[in-house]
Amino acid sequence: MTSEPSLPRGSVAAPEPRTAPDGDWNRRLADAFAVLLGRPLREYGPDAVHAASIDGNLLYETGFRQDPAWVRPEALSGAEPVVWDCPVFDEAERVPHFDASGSVFEILAPEGEATALPEDFVAALDAVCFGRRLLRGADLVPLLDRYGVDLTDPALAGNWTVFFPRLVSDGTLLDALRAALDLGHGPDDLLSLTAEPDEEWAERLAAIEHPGLRAHLGHFCTDGEEGLMPVFDDDRAGGLKAEGCEQVIGWEDGHGQVDIRVVRLSDRVAGVRRAPDRPGRAG
Repeated sequence: MTSEPSLPRGSVAAPEPRTAPDGDWNRRLADAFAVLLGRPLREYGPDAVHAASIDGNLLYETGFRQDPAWVRPEALSGAEPVVWDCPVFDEAERVPHFDASGSVFEILAPEGEATALPEDFVAALDAVCFGRRLLRGADLVPLLDRYGVDLTDPALAGNWTVFFPRLVSDGTLLDALRAALDLGHGPDDLLSLTAEPDEEWAERLAAIEHPGLRAHLGHFCTDGEEGLMPVFDDDRAGGLKAEGCEQVIGWEDGHGQVDIRVVRLSDRVAGVRRAPDRPGRAG
């Protein structure tokens, strides 16, 4: 886990160029993830939308949850990722890329209390929020445009926060796990992480043939003093359990600084609108 940087800031950047998926590498990842989860990825449902998030005290201490980069139009529209200039791991310079459009925001405008936000904007939130003034960045865009609200304005800095900071991924469980574990897009992107897994996990990880991948994942199978420890018994789903989301797996350090979650999103939180089932006709 990284030590706190001097001045981590968020920025909006052009999307990273993505190399074409390597089928063999994806197969290796899927097999390795099955070792971590204890069952194959296909058992989690091919139609479900999964997302990874990074949370923890480090985001609060650095103020990243309220960084104006999150609410710039190009970020909220999904055109460009939000880049946190803060490596999560001491051994790597790679920094997290977040998807503001798919992230969940909380609008801090308690009913009956004075707020700097326009009243008509606050009233319109109820139609798109899915609980406790929570909504996706993509659903926030039309409201900001319609009512002329600029959340980058310092006067509104206390009226919003990022509730579920979603890492950039394509919605599959494979890619959510890839993003959560900072695996990049191929074997050349593996990090030189040095934390050793605990004994039980070392035995399980021995089933992973690729030594670099096995060493990388070992960093996420420790007791949390060095590296991160896996979490299976936390059902909070990144704070979205009440919205119908379910946690698949998480990792955290032993100091509360970094908290990583992979979550199956409910359709409402994912922004998925499915066609209703049509009843069959009697023959």
